[in-house]
Amino acid sequence: MEILIACAVGLIAGAHTATWGMYKDAVHEGFELRKYLRSILISGAIAPACVLLGFPLAGAGSLVVLFGVTYVIERAASEFYKTFIREEDQSKYFIPMQFAVRGRVVKSRRSRLLVGAGAAAAAAALLLGVIALQTAVGPEPGIVILLIAGSLGGWFSAVGGAWKDAPIEGFETLKFFRSPVLSALATVLISLFTRNLALAALAGLGFTIATLETYKTFGFPSKPRGKFAGKPLAYPEMLERRRWFVPLYGGIWILIATAFVMGMMGT
Repeated sequence: MEILIACAVGLIAGAHTATWGMYKDAVHEGFELRKYLRSILISGAIAPACVLLGFPLAGAGSLVVLFGVTYVIERAASEFYKTFIREEDQSKYFIPMQFAVRGRVVKSRRSRLLVGAGAAAAAAALLLGVIALQTAVGPEPGIVILLIAGSLGGWFSAVGGAWKDAPIEGFETLKFFRSPVLSALATVLISLFTRNLALAALAGLGFTIATLETYKTFGFPSKPRGKFAGKPLAYPEMLERRRWFVPLYGGIWILIATAFVMGMMGT
């Protein structure tokens, strides 16, 4: 039963990711069912894998944590693949999606993989650092520790985003500090459901990504994603068709809010 519940959480997390991604990209790339289902299926496998590896399911609050952890793992894997592994024509983008230096794509796949290995090692070191921090402070980390641990993933995301976007769009101070601040605050909220510092930090970053993408996608629906800035709408019919998915997206947020409230009530 726990595996089935975890599968459901993973599929919901994947549908959330797939929907905002489709909503922003479909007007430029068209709608592909295979592409839409990719995040759903990957997340549907990640969540039960987490449970099999020991993630504790105990009430609605743990489902909130699992959603956030699944979300960030899927996003990290997807971005790693697109940045360092995938070979794709970058001419359709305003901002390159493959690893680039000062806006110029690194053509050598070997070089990209070496940099990717370094980035993965840095991410692993941050996670191990959070685990070591909990060992040092004990099972009940205070709010300062939660804020510090929670901000680390946000800093990692902010540096990566600035490396990619700043050479093209310029450096934006508020944008740079947004992820660390939000991930720190989200980690404090998630700590209501788990005292595991690493899980709280991962889930906090997952919810930060989900919240920011919701804000950027549906707060400014007419503004193209940075990677497509200035590019024509190749599939203008998707401006109308993509709205069919809005009820699904809103329903997922309602489920998350319901689980959060139930978790607060101890159910």
